[in-house]
Amino acid sequence: SVPCLAALVVASPIEDWLDLHTFSPKEIKHLVEEYLYQCQLREFREVRIIHGRGTGTQRNIIRSLLAKNPSVAEFKDAPPESGGWGATMVLLKLKEP
Repeated sequence: SVPCLAALVVASPIEDWLDLHTFSPKEIKHLVEEYLYQCQLREFREVRIIHGRGTGTQRNIIRSLLAKNPSVAEFKDAPPESGGWGATMVLLKLKEP
């Protein structure tokens, strides 16, 4: 459920990266939305979402979420040393006062 995911994100230290490997596909949408919200509150400018390479399904889901999220300025593949196409770099908009 959504409240549990929000509590998980808030209870965990918020860092400039999120590894989705340990989460089930049904948790991803709410988890990523809450993670981006928490990062923006903490004034992170750039974060990395690690979704893995696989078949690209998870990557497509993440990018679809990012394209719709109003706090996202842009996103792109991570550089090779940070995961390449197995991770997405996200540039967040500055939080409006």
